[in-house]
Amino acid sequence: MKLWNRVVIGDGERGLLYRNRRFVRVLAPGVYRLVDAFGRVEVRTLDLQRAEFEGKDADALIERLGAALTDTFVLADIGVGEVGLVSKNGKLEEVLAPGSRKLYGRSKLAVEIEGVAMASDMEVPAAVAKRLRQLGTLNRYALVVDVPAESTGLVFVDGKLARTLAPGAYAFWNFGKNVGAVVVDLRVQGVEVSGQEMLTRDKVSLRVNLAATYRVVDAVVLRTKVAKFDEFLYRELQFGLRKTVAAKTLDELLGDKASLDGDIFAYARGRVGEFGIELLGVGVKDVILPGEMKEILNSVVQAEKAAQANVIRRREESNAMRSALNTAKLIEDSPTLMRLKELEVLEKVTEKIDKLTVFGGLEGVLSQLVNFKANG
Repeated sequence: MKLWNRVVIGDGERGLLYRNRRFVRVLAPGVYRLVDAFGRVEVRTLDLQRAEFEGKDADALIERLGAALTDTFVLADIGVGEVGLVSKNGKLEEVLAPGSRKLYGRSKLAVEIEGVAMASDMEVPAAVAKRLRQLGTLNRYALVVDVPAESTGLVFVDGKLARTLAPGAYAFWNFGKNVGAVVVDLRVQGVEVSGQEMLTRDKVSLRVNLAATYRVVDAVVLRTKVAKFDEFLYRELQFGLRKTVAAKTLDELLGDKASLDGDIFAYARGRVGEFGIELLGVGVKDVILPGEMKEILNSVVQAEKAAQANVIRRREESNAMRSALNTAKLIEDSPTLMRLKELEVLEKVTEKIDKLTVFGGLEGVLSQLVNFKANG
């Protein structure tokens, strides 16, 4: 039977002496001969270079050592409302969750424990976030939120709105609470309502494509009162389109498209405005008719154009006859004008013949011309 155990503790170590599995004391560097006739003595070697004590009985050590604890260990006792930062030789290496309790061996490796209080909105202080980002572990302990320009961020803690965020980079602890964030784009955006089949007031079937522009003016109202605002906006535009088209005949729709746009805009703007959305404009892009309706409309258009052409032709004929009548009256009242008209006619006749023999002067020419036309 072995009565003695020889134990050697190095300079960078400490020994933890247990008897009957209960902690007795800390062994400093040195050589020890321990009486152990029945195998009830155990020595656990603590490597101070590893710093963190990994035993399961840290609470027992804290209680048994009392005030002497700081001679061997550095205690990290983190409150429930704070986060622990563990630095070794000035370099941040570990983050402890709220309520953590750990022991680190005291050695040449300087271990510092810093407790950082958690704000009500769980935001990580900028200096701490910077250190964790440099360490590459920020995403492990915090929710990272980047809010671009022309946007706003909303932070929710346990389902309640905690704060709004201006453009910038943020981080929020994810210990103990459910933290979420939403980024809302405040720029002007567009939405299209395509392929809507509907009936006009005079029961004509058609398809309409609609486009609209909008922007978010109150992100808090938008996210707290509407579950899916894009679906909500699409639905209200769709309802406004159907309501407006159903109240108009086909002729009214095709003849006054601006009125159609205005009616849809007025309806949808009033519906979405109270939910933080400003509707900027609405426009009907296309009105698509069935094939047979296109043929009917083409026939109507052709008939209208033919009637318009006939009216114009009659008007011109009337104008021509009225002009001829006025000319005749002027000639009747003025012998000189009559003679000028005769000369004009004679000029036109001579342009079409090579030789002209005149007997009896100009009067004879005109008389023969009149006789020629009468005989012809």
